[in-house]
Amino acid sequence: MVSSSVWVREGSAGRVYDEASVPAAPVALVLGAEVYPDGQPSPFLAARLDIAKRLLDAGKVKAILVSGDHGRWEYDEPGAMQVYLVARGVPASRVVLDYAGFDTYDSCARARKIFGVGKAIVVTQSYHIDRAVTLCRHFGIDATGVGDDTVRIYTAPWRNSVIRERGAVVKAAYDMLSHRDPVYLGKHEVGVEQALS
Repeated sequence: MVSSSVWVREGSAGRVYDEASVPAAPVALVLGAEVYPDGQPSPFLAARLDIAKRLLDAGKVKAILVSGDHGRWEYDEPGAMQVYLVARGVPASRVVLDYAGFDTYDSCARARKIFGVGKAIVVTQSYHIDRAVTLCRHFGIDATGVGDDTVRIYTAPWRNSVIRERGAVVKAAYDMLSHRDPVYLGKHEVGVEQALS
């Protein structure tokens, strides 16, 4: 666990910023999180999406790639993320959906291998951002990151997420060393290129 944590911190060193200072990139990669049964994003996911919208509004990014779990028909993280963003004024043409981002490793791998992302701002919570940036860099993405802290007010979920992250960094190191493929690969998708055009 200690060596995995060191690897994650070193991989993201100097690459995590606040919204105001993060360098521009073509794409914001928003990593999925819980969506409620009524289709509303959880506060954790909504906070990520709000950051991505502000980055788009500020001209820091030109497209938003939303990556999450749609492994079951009745559960659709990317679809909910798109609905949330469009309802808040983001043009649908600027939102690209990755339905097979089942975990951070898969989201980063697919962003590069399927969607052709070469440079991105990764958006998630601050306890998760180092791992996310490091994994995206592992796949050849010139990644920086912006981490959200606003949902610290949800004390118990935040604490539980921080605890889970300790195990997640070990899994990330194992995934990297094993060079496993994402659950789903496939042909190149042109959604990001179209959103940037």
